[in-house]
Amino acid sequence: MTYPHPYRPGTGDPTPPTPDSPATHKPEPKRTDRSRLEFFQMLGWSWDITAAKKLTQGRAPEGVIVTEWWAAMLNLVAIDAEHAAQVDLSEPLIAATVPTGGILIIDGWHRLCKAVTIGLPELPAVVLTAEEERACRICGGEELVAEEDMAGSA
Repeated sequence: MTYPHPYRPGTGDPTPPTPDSPATHKPEPKRTDRSRLEFFQMLGWSWDITAAKKLTQGRAPEGVIVTEWWAAMLNLVAIDAEHAAQVDLSEPLIAATVPTGGILIIDGWHRLCKAVTIGLPELPAVVLTAEEERACRICGGEELVAEEDMAGSA
């Protein structure tokens, strides 16, 4: 799901501290452009959607998402039906090339939901390169350690 988050990502605690608990994270710096930090999380992975949108701004979609193939995945994502009914389907989805293989939609699940609901067969998509995906990734998919590095030197 893509949603605004008022706290810094990667702190491990998305809840605000209570008045009598010690602060465990610093507040996000004030943004002068009035944008909100958005991120998408799927299992143990998360991406900074604000950064992904900046990277893809003005880029022409180079692919399409076949809505029928992705429809079942909607069960794994929290969808606000009212919001989905109002989204602009002309805005391309953002998909990430993930290290484990294939791609994953990281921005546009509400658009996908609307497209499935109205029977639209495909949506335009911008696909992040592996380098762009890594630049937007907040956590998950840490690089694998080479087997020889795990053995150490004895």
